[in-house]
Amino acid sequence: MSTKQIPEPFVSRPWRTGDGPRPRVTTWPYGKGPVLAVWSHGKWRDATVQARQDWADGTVHYQVEVDLRGDRNASTRMYRWPQPGLRAMRQPRG
Repeated sequence: MSTKQIPEPFVSRPWRTGDGPRPRVTTWPYGKGPVLAVWSHGKWRDATVQARQDWADGTVHYQVEVDLRGDRNASTRMYRWPQPGLRAMRQPRG
């Protein structure tokens, strides 16, 4: 898939009680978690994973901190994994 065909990833909505049991949440100390790349405004942007949520329906959602425009203004977003506009860049550090 060429970069012109990569869609920007869609943002997940937060978990709600109607979604079933609460998700299992995994967090990491700052700088120790995995890193994803998020396709945004025509470029891959590094996104620091703050938390992983494993929902009862089997889906996985990552809460990340990412500079979506390259202007040094980081935002927190949650994305369902996998999507074409997301890539795994680094596993958690021990």
